[in-house]
Amino acid sequence: MGKDEGLSTPAVVIAAPASGSGKTTVATGLMGALRLAGHRVAPFKVGPDFIDPGYHALATARPGRNLDPVLVGESLIGPLYRHGSDDADIAVVEGVMGLFDGRISDAAVGPAQGSTAHVASLLGAPVVLVVDARGQSHSVAALLHGFATFDSSVRLAGVILNRVGSARHEQVLRQACEQAGAVVLGSIPRADELAVPSRHLGLVTAVEHGRRATAAVQAMTELVARHVDLAAVASVASSRVDDAPWTPPPRTSPARVTVALAAGRAFSFGYAEHRELLCASGADVVEFDPLCDPLPPDAAALVLPGGFPEEFGTELSANEVVREQIRALAAGGAPVQAECAGLTYLVDDLDGHPMCGVLSGSASFTESLTLGYRDAVAVADSPLHNIGDRVVGHEFHRTTVHFVDARQPAWRYSGRGAKMVEDGAVLGGVHAGYLHTHPAAHPRAIARFVAAAATTRLAG
Repeated sequence: MGKDEGLSTPAVVIAAPASGSGKTTVATGLMGALRLAGHRVAPFKVGPDFIDPGYHALATARPGRNLDPVLVGESLIGPLYRHGSDDADIAVVEGVMGLFDGRISDAAVGPAQGSTAHVASLLGAPVVLVVDARGQSHSVAALLHGFATFDSSVRLAGVILNRVGSARHEQVLRQACEQAGAVVLGSIPRADELAVPSRHLGLVTAVEHGRRATAAVQAMTELVARHVDLAAVASVASSRVDDAPWTPPPRTSPARVTVALAAGRAFSFGYAEHRELLCASGADVVEFDPLCDPLPPDAAALVLPGGFPEEFGTELSANEVVREQIRALAAGGAPVQAECAGLTYLVDDLDGHPMCGVLSGSASFTESLTLGYRDAVAVADSPLHNIGDRVVGHEFHRTTVHFVDARQPAWRYSGRGAKMVEDGAVLGGVHAGYLHTHPAAHPRAIARFVAAAATTRLAG
């Protein structure tokens, strides 16, 4: 199987009627099984999820990438897909929540913005529905009929029955699928041992699991390879994307600079395109682990992405060397971008554990989850944005920050309800906030960040 020059890579979109149906297990296992069968598989995840792409990367040996029309706009979905599927012969796109679930709005026509159905329509790709078969038999026919006919822009190419209880159960389910006119592409028995541990923000990240994550992906791969018709899945794959591939803008920085990128178990939330934009803008990106490493030599700027620092407060606090280096770097005016976890790392303390002390305040874990898309405006000039710049971002955290001193916020946006939220802080070269943005939607911000690093380095 391959693709002609100029044609987009064939794709299948793995969706489900609801969250908890087994999408991640099936999608990750399918990626691994197709790769094992000799395919070059491009992995994608619908929405702003940072965790599932880590497992996708293990399954395919390619960067896991996101397709989120809310964060980047509809017009970038095709180009980002072409970019991420370059040199692949098939793509597997894992959906988000239920097939038609997306950003909540007052719109009543068409797929919800950012939903799996929305992305499938933009790609012109078929949907394979993963159905959790526990507790049902003939009713599957009605469910499939509804999902196949609800939206004419979505093409249901088949179904994978998941968590099937017995051979008799499978037989009845297949009869129901035939009655609904749905092609069964696989039937997977219950395999509770494949459950991946979760916590307050979802699955535990692949980088935290280490070898256990690799073993889990291997088990998913073997399960799907045994119980899904891979040739049938490959035969229904297709896409209709005629956009040119996305490419980072050409370099604008006057000199190459080193940008330190926090990584490891505490800081694993990031988009692949961020590094690509940094490099294209003139940065040499060097990863370091704040749990145990110092800053890279000659670091002229720092990126602190999202993650789970609240799980590693003691270890982060113990690395006094890097905390002092970060404090000195920020005090010298170097550009620092911090999102969510990065914000909580920059304040004085996190749940009582001393942090970097760049921003005066304390962070603490809370019982309530803050989650959702936000239409935000930049409140101050910074190394990333001009005052008044507008972005669409995403909040996803269970911590809060209480600032000690009056500060210049990074963002202003409406949170839950009509309440206006002032998020984060801008101080010198520091831009820190809870809001996650997708760098591909704001390439000028990344170029501006690298240019500011070069200017600061030359001035120093």
